[in-house]
Amino acid sequence: MDGAVKVFLDYTQEEIDRAYDQTVWAPNADAVRAHTAALSAAARAKLAHRSGIAYGDTAAERFDFFPSAVPHAPLGIFIHGGAWKLSGTADFCAAAATFVDAGLNYAVLDFACIPTVRMPDMVEQVRRAIAWIYRNADSLGIDCERIYVTGHSSGAHLTGCVLVTDWRGEHDLPQDIVKGGVCMSGMYELAPVMLSARSAYLQLTEAEVARYSSQRHLDRLACPVIVAHGDRESPEFQRQARDFAAALRRTGKLAEFLVLPGVNHFEMAEQLADPASELARAVFRMMGSPGGR
Repeated sequence: MDGAVKVFLDYTQEEIDRAYDQTVWAPNADAVRAHTAALSAAARAKLAHRSGIAYGDTAAERFDFFPSAVPHAPLGIFIHGGAWKLSGTADFCAAAATFVDAGLNYAVLDFACIPTVRMPDMVEQVRRAIAWIYRNADSLGIDCERIYVTGHSSGAHLTGCVLVTDWRGEHDLPQDIVKGGVCMSGMYELAPVMLSARSAYLQLTEAEVARYSSQRHLDRLACPVIVAHGDRESPEFQRQARDFAAALRRTGKLAEFLVLPGVNHFEMAEQLADPASELARAVFRMMGSPGGR
C-alpha cells in the first residue's frame, strides 16, 4: 500500500508540485515560446499599431493596440500568462494579424507582476485597464458595446477575475461591459494552487484565495464564456478547466468547452494565431466575425 501523504485529491506534495509546473508536461516549451515570440515580432512588423498606451500611472500599466480597418469594430483584449511573474507585451502579439484580418481590433495588456506587486494588485490593474478602454473606446475607434477578453494560463486566471468583477459597484460602469470571455488553460480555483510550490511566491491569505477564485463568484458573471485546454496539459490543469466549464454550464453561461487534441500548455497560446484552428473559429463566432463561420 502506498503510504505517501496525499495533500490534495490523490496527489502527494511532489505530484501536485509537478501538476502545477507545465514545463514538466511540455518538453518543447522553450522552442514553442521562441516560436510564439517570432510570430509576435512578425505581427508587430507587419501591422500598424500603437505601443505603450497608458491606462494607469505606473510604467507597467500600458497596452499595445492593433486597429482594424473596419470602423468601430469589436475589440479582443488578450491577457498573457507567465505564472503571474512575466511582464511585457512584445512576445504576446502572435494573434494580432489573425484578429485584424478578421476585421477585429486587438489589444495586448501589460501589467506589473510578482515580485514587483502581488497577484491581487495584478487583478486590479487589469480591471482598471478594461474600464479605461471602455471609457475611451471612441478615441480608439472601437465599439464599446463589443469588448471581449481572452487570457492564457495565469492570464486566464486574470480573465476569470475580470469576468466576475463587480463593475457597477466598484467602477460605476454597466455590469456587462465585457460581452464575452475566453479562458485558455487557466486556474479558476486557487485553493489547490496554494498547496503547490507556487504558494512560495503567491503568498495569498485564505481571504484572498476566496476573493480571487473566479469559480466562486459566478453570480456576478454577465456574459458567455469559452473554456479551452489542450489534451497534453497536466491533468490538474485539465481538471481545473473541466470543473470551471461544469460550473459555467450550471449557470447557463458556458458558450463552448473545447479540448484541443495533441496540444500542450504552451502550444495553446498559438492556437489563436491560426485562423483555421477550432479555438480561433470559436472566438470569432463569439465576436460576430465572418472568420468564425
